[in-house]
Amino acid sequence: MKDLRIVFMGTPDFAVATLKALVEENYNIVGVITAPDRPSGRGRKLNESAVKQYAKSAGLNILQPTNLKNKDFIDTLKALQANLQIVVAFRMLPKVVWQMPEYGTFNLHASLLPNYRGAAPINWAIINGETKTGVSTFFIDEKIDTGEMILQEEVTIAPNENVGSLHDKLMHLGSALVLKTVALIKTGTVKTTPQVETHNIKTAYKLNKDNCKIDWTDNIHNIYNKIRGLSPYPAAWCTLINGADQLDVKIYEAKKEIEQHNDAIGLITSTKKNIKVSVAEGYIHILKIKLPGKKLMDATSLLNGYKFENDAKMR
Repeated sequence: MKDLRIVFMGTPDFAVATLKALVEENYNIVGVITAPDRPSGRGRKLNESAVKQYAKSAGLNILQPTNLKNKDFIDTLKALQANLQIVVAFRMLPKVVWQMPEYGTFNLHASLLPNYRGAAPINWAIINGETKTGVSTFFIDEKIDTGEMILQEEVTIAPNENVGSLHDKLMHLGSALVLKTVALIKTGTVKTTPQVETHNIKTAYKLNKDNCKIDWTDNIHNIYNKIRGLSPYPAAWCTLINGADQLDVKIYEAKKEIEQHNDAIGLITSTKKNIKVSVAEGYIHILKIKLPGKKLMDATSLLNGYKFENDAKMR
């Protein structure tokens, strides 16, 4: 049995579940590395990462370097004498950091690698209409998410699942997979397999304004998948043209209806309780929407105080 001294690296809520699981299993966490506090909100108040908040409550040693190659940080990291580093939802590490511990540095990634390497694997699995995804652990190497695989676990994506619920499912599945991975390293029984490179590997591109915009000329299934694959964060958006209004709106929930019609693509039809947008194979019913400067509303609430003109459309 190896006597593990672990440094954990992570920032958002997704990483907290794993750190908490390691603490509850009484592993020796000699340091937690997380993002520096960032100003946010109207008062530009400094916000601590979710990992820092938990690490403070657990009395763990916290490091918040701005530069992972900084000599003072490297010296501090060496002084912790960690022999294993675990990375969950953190940034890319320089070689001097990931090569440091005797038993290596492994990462938890929220996809079935080699598919969906990159920044937003949970979102893209749903956007692309996948019916399954999962979590993978692998030892870090020079490239992004390409290292030798340790373990994988698969999960089904429900037809109406959004990224919020899938995130939580993978967060808990991932923390359990990390514990299994650490147990293998502790007992010296860990085995790895190289990732198989093929020409059709799917990528989890960083989300931006362009790839979050709804294309109403796309097929109905792709539009529906994009809305749920970006809900609740960062949210699919489009431009609402309604009389003199030209508003960028965010759509958080929708349902699809396959039906033949002769309506123009993007045309909005509304009743007292229903908003639907015409697409090639039918209609996208908007269930939850946010107008700029307004709170998130369901369709009925919006229609109580907002009127769509007969030629209103989404673009």
